[in-house]
Amino acid sequence: MNYIEIKPVPGSKKSPIRRGRGAGNGKGVRCGRGNKGQKARAGGGVRLGFEGGQMPLYRRMPKRGFKNVNKVYFNIVNLIDLTSFKEGSEVTIEAIRKAGLIKSNNAPVKLLANGELSVKGLKIKVNACSETAKQKVEQSGGSVEIIESQH
Repeated sequence: MNYIEIKPVPGSKKSPIRRGRGAGNGKGVRCGRGNKGQKARAGGGVRLGFEGGQMPLYRRMPKRGFKNVNKVYFNIVNLIDLTSFKEGSEVTIEAIRKAGLIKSNNAPVKLLANGELSVKGLKIKVNACSETAKQKVEQSGGSVEIIESQH
């Protein structure tokens, strides 16, 4: 079989409506556009969102808030989440991602102190860490290293 021989399934292709080919056609004379008016002209019609001069919806709605383009959104990891790691192991961002604790996006990772750390001696390398989390990790015999993020 050659690609030239491939045909569409019968009935899947529909021929376009041929307008302006005589009055008996049903789509002749005015071609389905009605009698005169803005919408009958070539290029006629109103712009998107136009409501005939009435104040359009997108202008009636209240505008609130503001989105800071410089805000850094972190992937949050809590101390209680780190119980899946073995004692004395190195906890990197890649290891956290493989454990399924964060989504696989490019946002930096921040360690928070929610819960207790039952695993001893973890060497944690993250982009940011709260002071309380750092204290709890060091009390359990571990260490926290802040690495630079690419953001």
